[in-house]
Amino acid sequence: MIQKILIVDDSPVARKMLKASIPKDKEYEIYEACNGKEGIEKFKEVSPDITFMDLTMPVLDGYKAIPELRKINPHAIVIVCSADVQPKSIAEVFSLGALTVLKKPAKTESVQNVMDQANGKLKNLREQNESKQ
Repeated sequence: MIQKILIVDDSPVARKMLKASIPKDKEYEIYEACNGKEGIEKFKEVSPDITFMDLTMPVLDGYKAIPELRKINPHAIVIVCSADVQPKSIAEVFSLGALTVLKKPAKTESVQNVMDQANGKLKNLREQNESKQ
């Protein structure tokens, strides 16, 4: 099964760097959006398995976009990728439902670790859904 990944960041360079850090061991469909508003539209369109979200963006920032994604899918897996890693910011994104926070620029090893964490959560969600059916 090919995983869908959505990268929401206003910086084309940051999106490119993050894409380059995604492990090459599996096939992925990677989608991009340049702000939170576009990210929400793309999220509705493609239903990604994992969403990487920047916090500081024009039009709609990550702080406002994350709750919108979670309204669409309460189990949405959102990984915040931001240079703003102050304790207050981290606490806020966790309260909004982010899985974890990556400091920009994200290292390949860090991206691999959070994707492993996200895939573990996806597996658990699928198993819960199967047991309910």
